[in-house]
Amino acid sequence: MKSTKLIVGVALIALGFTSCKDEKETAAQKSVDTYVVYVDSLGNVTDVKNNWEAIDAAYQVRTSEAEAALADLKDKTAAQERIDASKAKYEALKAKIATEMETEKVAVNPKQIIRDAYFGAGKVGEDMNFDWVNKDNILQTYQNFYDTFEKNKDSYSREDFDEIKALYEALDAHKNTVEKEGLSKEDNGKIASIKFRFAPKFKWNRMGAKADENKDAKDEAK
Repeated sequence: MKSTKLIVGVALIALGFTSCKDEKETAAQKSVDTYVVYVDSLGNVTDVKNNWEAIDAAYQVRTSEAEAALADLKDKTAAQERIDASKAKYEALKAKIATEMETEKVAVNPKQIIRDAYFGAGKVGEDMNFDWVNKDNILQTYQNFYDTFEKNKDSYSREDFDEIKALYEALDAHKNTVEKEGLSKEDNGKIASIKFRFAPKFKWNRMGAKADENKDAKDEAK
């Protein structure tokens, strides 16, 4: 009799453990499913960019929950593959949104358009930092600057010329640092030649843009 009760007791305990494990696995599977569904659903969100911070915060929480759930799953490999696939999908979306946001930022900032045209996309921002320019690339940087100006000088507004002047002065200021780092005499001489040709062209075209704007303003006032 006692033996029967003992067997029944052990069986109930085992059943309890099994039930507990089943519940954990079910909850774990739900966490992974929720994560996958969440990432998939982002493709249907109409205003992703304006809500990106909230979307990313929710994503981080669901990612943590899904990864923690792996410990309670029997088939960890399959679950991990689903998580990895959703991570890749999310990173692709994140990169797409980042590109769109940066494009919109540039579109509403005409000064950044000038900076990107003269030095390359994203190399120079509002801080006018030229630390990326060194003795090996400074000559090419000046040459690109001159060539870009020569190509577009007739299309600039007075505000554009002001921005170009600020960029040129910032590049010149950084040149003093580069000279101390070992700028060759040959490259220094070539840069001096570029500067000699650039200065009068810039001055003349800037004056022309200012005169044109003053004339337009007078015409509108009539």
